[in-house]
Amino acid sequence: METAEIANGLVALCREGKFGEAMKAYYAEGIVSVEANEFTVTGLEACEAKGVEWQSEHEVHGIEVEGPFVGTGMFVVRFKLDVTVKASGKRLIADEVGIYTVEAGKIVREVFLFAGM
Repeated sequence: METAEIANGLVALCREGKFGEAMKAYYAEGIVSVEANEFTVTGLEACEAKGVEWQSEHEVHGIEVEGPFVGTGMFVVRFKLDVTVKASGKRLIADEVGIYTVEAGKIVREVFLFAGM
């Protein structure tokens, strides 16, 4: 699968809020996921668990997905998530980009960077 095809498929699923389905379809078993604070998980199962944990801690009111912006073997997606943090009740807009690396038809690395950090 070409990088653009993977990027467009991931974006389409994310726009529908189907993040778990996107992971299953496009992530490699050995995916490395790096957050802006350098928290890193390795493996599809760990990445899925991280997503489930995040969803349990946030109430999502809306999602905007921009892109993809595609290069050779990589692409970038911008996410704006209107969420309420359940623990504090604070509502905020999480503005971040995901930088994805593709090898052998699968996403092998994702790095998230946040606006205003």
